[in-house]
Amino acid sequence: MKPVIALVGRPNVGKSTLFNRCTKSRDAIVADYAGLTRDRHYGDGRIGRREFIVIDTGGFEPTAETGIVKEMAKQTRQAVAEADAVIFVTDVRAGISAQDHDIASYLRTSGKKVLLAVNKAEGMKDAPALAEFYELGIGEPIPISAAHGQGIRSLLEAALEAFEEPPEEDEAEQGDKPIRLAVAGRPNVGKSTLINAWLGEERLVAFDMPGTTRDAISVPFERDGRKFELIDTAGLRRKGKVFEAIEKFSVVKTLQAIADANVVLLLVDATQGVSDQDAHIAGYILESGRAVVIAINKWDAIDSYQRQMLERSIEARLSFLKFAPLVHISALKRQGLGPLWKALAEAHSSAFKKLSTPVLTRLIHEAVQHQQPQRVGAFRPKLRYAHQGGMNPPIVVVHGNSLEHVSDSYKRYLEGRIRTHYGLTGTPMRIEMRSGSNPFDNES
Repeated sequence: MKPVIALVGRPNVGKSTLFNRCTKSRDAIVADYAGLTRDRHYGDGRIGRREFIVIDTGGFEPTAETGIVKEMAKQTRQAVAEADAVIFVTDVRAGISAQDHDIASYLRTSGKKVLLAVNKAEGMKDAPALAEFYELGIGEPIPISAAHGQGIRSLLEAALEAFEEPPEEDEAEQGDKPIRLAVAGRPNVGKSTLINAWLGEERLVAFDMPGTTRDAISVPFERDGRKFELIDTAGLRRKGKVFEAIEKFSVVKTLQAIADANVVLLLVDATQGVSDQDAHIAGYILESGRAVVIAINKWDAIDSYQRQMLERSIEARLSFLKFAPLVHISALKRQGLGPLWKALAEAHSSAFKKLSTPVLTRLIHEAVQHQQPQRVGAFRPKLRYAHQGGMNPPIVVVHGNSLEHVSDSYKRYLEGRIRTHYGLTGTPMRIEMRSGSNPFDNES
């Protein structure tokens, strides 16, 4: 699972700037759940092949006892509890404050790996001003400049040094491996009921397999001869020989489970409609490139008018998941589970479908004959050939000339034709344009 790094410090020391550096984006918030994550933002970061989740927190006052400051402190403590490593951000130009001492005192008792980052230290690597930060008792101060990007890589490498790089995964061998399935959704949508229906009543549990970070659990089981591996998002815990699913919402656990999965089942409560949390989780699934099936639970509990309103809400709020199959179920009454399994298997198959170069190239040429890309100035993009660049999600790489001018709408047009030909369902798809000469032109 992806390691988690929390950024902690008093206000205005540059935590958000560092967050944006880690996520390489100024629009890097991927989970901001109203009520649950106030002043706690989550984003994806990467160094080389190492991926991690970074949490940005509000200004931390550990001793606060009232008002909004107390609430912010509570959120920061939650971020520290969720993290594998904590980066304590300070400001070299402002020096050490009493609040810094309070934060350092709290972090020393947290039991977490803590790194002391001294921000705004551009050009001050050996400055005497850094020496005073030793008195915080956190260890050696690491000078960085979040605004200028100095020292960030070394800081993150130090935070991640205890975590091994993920092994190269041969996607061609995925067919022999279990389908890694994550069930995502907000609390009380019926994740526990559904999981218990799968694991308990169908008696598919083989054993529990503790993960490498914290206490994540994956549960292998089999259905209709197909092997699955359920990745814990609902808080599966073993009690004797009985699995219990505890409805406890954890943003980090959900994000990690989605990142580790091949297919994500997004569970929506028919009686509650599509919430902001559902839309945020759906957005993260799309960003992660994971295959997805949407299951509307408690479908039997609403009348025809409510069903119409719910379908409109799904169209409006989850329009970016139009490729995802929609299945109506009742986990409590075990209705619709057969079609649900079929949709999950088809989504996985689509995510790992092999797309041949000759067929892709023919599809691209046929698409251009039917509708050419729009001319930009004196140039009209020329699409020459295409090949598959990856799986889960399928990536199609198109080569040609002036392809930087190809519009997003034309990419969607190409995607639609490729999806239709291959029958791809339940998986996002990415089309990359690469301009340049055809490497096969000079072959004799």
